[in-house]
Amino acid sequence: MPGNEVLILFAHPAFEKSRVNRVLVERVRDLPGVTFHDLYEAYPDFHVDVRREQELLVAHRMLVFQHPLFWYSTPSLLKEWQDLVLEHGWAYGKEGGALRGKTALSAVTIGGDEDAYRPDGYNRFTLRQLLAPIEQSARLCGMDYLPPFAVHGTLAMTRAEMGAHAGDYRRLIEALRDGRVDLARARELARINARLDAVITGAEEE
Repeated sequence: MPGNEVLILFAHPAFEKSRVNRVLVERVRDLPGVTFHDLYEAYPDFHVDVRREQELLVAHRMLVFQHPLFWYSTPSLLKEWQDLVLEHGWAYGKEGGALRGKTALSAVTIGGDEDAYRPDGYNRFTLRQLLAPIEQSARLCGMDYLPPFAVHGTLAMTRAEMGAHAGDYRRLIEALRDGRVDLARARELARINARLDAVITGAEEE
């Protein structure tokens, strides 16, 4: 199994209180070929080691931003990470191209139901629209940004539902690691886990 394929950048400022993210993390953090990197554990003082983070990015082919949706955005440390690590002249700009050709996506947990994230819904915008700053940042760096792995309705989610989403998350991370995701099909979806069997090649044999 090749190493250093998928880097999961995990950001949750209150992981000890988490319900859904805890279950998701349990299913992926020890996968071979996957590096699980807890930003709040690594940088409780917010003093991000820029060079270390850049080395991690270069060493991996795919990047996953895993976090709960906080005020329609990311937890603050992940924004700090973006501000510091994705430097002009390194990640983008005339002299920057360190991340060009890599693939990225967001894995996001959301308290509200999916119906609330529509133009005519309670929150007025789709999740993909709210994640547009992350998508555009990835594209500015020359990365291919895929639709998010989105877990809606976490506030009322049962243990069985959490387990089902965690199983899907593991399948997706394994498929990304192994190069078994049909990227063209994935790009057609609003969220990549809407039709996992359609985007993971060989899914019917699993």
